[in-house]
Amino acid sequence: MPYWGYILVFVFGAYLVISILLYFLQDFLMFKPEKLPKDFQFHYDNQEIEEYNVETRDGATINGLRFKTRNPKGIVFYLKGNSKSIKGWGKFAVDFTRHGYEVLMVDYRGFGKSTGRRTQKAIKRDMQVIYNKIKENVSEKHIILYGRSLGSGFATKLASMNNPRMLILDAPYYSLSKVAKKFIPFMPLSLLIKFPMPTYKWLKYVKCPIHIIHGTDDKLIPYKTSVKLSKIKASSTRLYTVIGGGHKNLNTFESYHTMLNEIINSTQQKIDLEGSSVAVKHSSKPIHAKA
Repeated sequence: MPYWGYILVFVFGAYLVISILLYFLQDFLMFKPEKLPKDFQFHYDNQEIEEYNVETRDGATINGLRFKTRNPKGIVFYLKGNSKSIKGWGKFAVDFTRHGYEVLMVDYRGFGKSTGRRTQKAIKRDMQVIYNKIKENVSEKHIILYGRSLGSGFATKLASMNNPRMLILDAPYYSLSKVAKKFIPFMPLSLLIKFPMPTYKWLKYVKCPIHIIHGTDDKLIPYKTSVKLSKIKASSTRLYTVIGGGHKNLNTFESYHTMLNEIINSTQQKIDLEGSSVAVKHSSKPIHAKA
């Protein structure tokens, strides 16, 4: 075999090994769970909580927390990011309870106290089970879906299959395949990735109002991603820009809280465009005054 043949075999072998490792290790690379003992006690200052455990049909347990408030206006189903557990994510519930909304947060399989084998199909099914539980006590017109980072895909899928009051996406991705390709552009991710999470596909079927919040300095999921997503259902979507916001610090910006207040406390109203400039046509030809 000629010298270049050995090089070709080596390169192909290395590529194959990397592909195999990527396929089997992607769960470890993609998810950063924090596991909690079964007897762990959740506590948050000035928050009233109730812990839940939901058994799935395949024998897994989904653990969650309900953050209560008096005379709630509705409930926010908060789908968190890919790291830690609801022990830490629970601190964000106050951003909704202070406005009179209860919050439900759950840990995905393998996070916190939740158990079960993690697959995209299983997590989608779990989230629908939880949503159905919420519907038993709350009308859908009072349910807000909030998806943060990883959770934005699952929240969008839920919204596409149900009729919540609104969908709020915080630093969403176009698809996880696109995010991964940014870091490993030379790999056949369409064949390897177990969690493609095509948010852009599911967004097409969302019927409720869509609100997207994104920071301009997000290094993990670029701001332009949300610009692209906002065009999919442009007539029912509004994009909120946090100038200088990154991927993990939007809650530290006053503008984020202003936007959130506007979103969850506003009522959707039909705007009368009669008499506005919407139909005004501008001529490209110069108008010359008559002598």
